[in-house]
Amino acid sequence: MPTRREMWERLGADVDVLVVGGGITGAGIARDAVRRGLSVALVEMNDLAFGTSSRSSKLVHGGLRYLEQGEIGMVFESVSERRTLMDLAPHLVNPLGFLFPVYDGSRHNLFVINAGMWIYDGLSLFRSPKIHRKLKPSEVAEIEPALDRRGLKGAPLYYDCSTDDARLTLETALDAAAEGAIVCTGAKVRRFLKGEDGRISGAVVEDTLHGAGTKEVRARVVINATGPWTDATRALSSIPGQEHRRVLRPTKGIHIVVDAAKLPVQHAIVCFHPKDERVLFAIPWGDRTYIGTTDTDFDGDPKDVAATRADVDYLVDAANRYFPGHQLEAADVIATWAGLRPLIAPPQKAGMSESDVSREHEILVGRDGLLTIAGGKLTTYRRMAAEVVDSALKLLKLTGQKTPTLQPARTDEVPLLGGRGWPEDDDHDAVAAKVRQASGELLEADVARHLADNYGMRALELAAMVKAEPALAAPLVEGRPEILAQVRFGAEQELAASVSDVMVRRTQLFYRDFDQGLGCVDVVADELARALGWDARARQESIDAYRAEVALSRRWKLER
Repeated sequence: MPTRREMWERLGADVDVLVVGGGITGAGIARDAVRRGLSVALVEMNDLAFGTSSRSSKLVHGGLRYLEQGEIGMVFESVSERRTLMDLAPHLVNPLGFLFPVYDGSRHNLFVINAGMWIYDGLSLFRSPKIHRKLKPSEVAEIEPALDRRGLKGAPLYYDCSTDDARLTLETALDAAAEGAIVCTGAKVRRFLKGEDGRISGAVVEDTLHGAGTKEVRARVVINATGPWTDATRALSSIPGQEHRRVLRPTKGIHIVVDAAKLPVQHAIVCFHPKDERVLFAIPWGDRTYIGTTDTDFDGDPKDVAATRADVDYLVDAANRYFPGHQLEAADVIATWAGLRPLIAPPQKAGMSESDVSREHEILVGRDGLLTIAGGKLTTYRRMAAEVVDSALKLLKLTGQKTPTLQPARTDEVPLLGGRGWPEDDDHDAVAAKVRQASGELLEADVARHLADNYGMRALELAAMVKAEPALAAPLVEGRPEILAQVRFGAEQELAASVSDVMVRRTQLFYRDFDQGLGCVDVVADELARALGWDARARQESIDAYRAEVALSRRWKLER
C-alpha cells in the first residue's frame, strides 16, 4: 500500500472522478467508481473517517424505529444492506442482540412491539442474524440482571449488528486504493477549478500535513461527499449573489463510555429517556459499555463539536433509570465522542424535532456541475455510493463526455481486504489461532483475538511483523491488547499520519483506555517518527494535537 506521502506525489494527474471527503460515503464512492474502471482520486482534509464516520453509534442496523415513522422503504434497504455487509466485512460487522424492555405505562404494549418485530424480520426476508423472540420478565432477569425489573412486562430480543465504523471506512478506502484509486489524506480543497463554460473541472488541493504547497487536480466529475461540511464545500463554488442554499440540518449525537464493571450489559438495551422518551442504547463493548445518543441541533463549526455537561448528564440520567443498582456518576465517564448527522433540512424547520428529521439521502447537481451527496446512514453507504456513481456517469453523458469501457463494480460481492479468506462459519477463534501461530506464538491469545477481530485476515500480516521483530508485540498500555505492531502497520499500510490517527481511528485507545492513551503517546509518536521520517518538531506537534483532541473530549468536565 502506498504511504500518504506517495499518495500526495501521485495526486495531480487528471482523473475521471475526484471525490472530496474521506468518510464512509466518500470511501464507498471511490471504491465503486474505481471498480467500474474509472480513474479516481479521493482527497480528505484530515484523516479517513475523521468526522461522522468514526463518531456514530457503531451499529449496522435496519432502523427499527423507522417502522414507527412509516419509512418502510428505508428499513427494507437497510436490513438488506446489513446482510451484505456481514458478508463483505465479517470481522467488523457482527451480530448483536438488542433487548427491548417493556414496562407498565410504556407507549406501546408488548403485542404491538412484537408485531413490529415480525414485520422487521419479514422485511429482512427472515435473514436477520437470528429471528426475534419474546422474553418473560424472569427470562430478562436471567440474561440482564442489572436491568430494572420494577413494572417489567417482558422484552422482545431481536438482532442487528455492531461494527467498528472507522475501520469499516478505512478498509473501504484501502480497497479503493488497492484497485488504483489515489486516496490522499491531509489534502484540503481550497477552491474549485472552472472551465470557460462555468462548470467545475477540478480543484486546487493543499497539503495540510507537510506543507508541500498546492496542486491542481483536473477531473471530469467532482463529487462532494463531505458530510457535515457539505454546505461549506458547496460554498467554495458559489458566485457572489448566487450563493447555494443550505441543504443540511446537522444534529449532534454524543456517546459516553464507562467501564463494563460499572454498567454490565450483555446485549444492547433499548431505553427511552425518562424526560423526552427519545430512544437511547446501552451497548456492550468488550471491557467497556457505551451509552448514546443525543439528538440536538448544531450550528457551529463541525471540527468543534463536543459533548457538553448537559449532554453527559442526559445520558447518565437515562442509564440510572434503567439500571438502578448500577448508578453512574460523571466521574465514571472514561471518554466521550460527539458526531454530527448530516441530515437533509426539511422544507419547514419550525415545529419539527431533531429526531423527526428524515435519515434519507439526497443527490444534488449544481448548475456548475458539482455533484453532492448528503444525508443517509452508515448502513446503506454502499448503495448510496453506487447511486452517486450512476449519477456521475449520467452527468458525463449529458455533457457529451466519453467514458472508458466500464465493468460491474461488484461491491456487494467482493469482500473488503480483511474479509478475504475469512472462514464461512464465521469462527473468530479459528482466525485468532492462525494469527497466534503466524506470530511464532509470540502473541498472547487475547491479543491474537483482538487483531483478528479488528483486521480480519490481514491480522496475519501483523503477526508476521511480530515474528520478524518481537519487540512489536509490546503492549501500548499495560494489561490491554493493543500492541506496537499496530502503530507500524497503521503508518505503513493504513495511511496513518499522526498520533491522533493511530489513537482514535486505528486502535480506539482514545475511547477505551482509562487515560485515553495519554500514557503511551511518546511510544506511539516515536514509532511513527521512525516509520514516517519525522523530525523532533513534527513529532511534538503530533503529540500536542492529540492532547488537544483529548482535552476537547473532556471539556464538558470544566462546565458547571
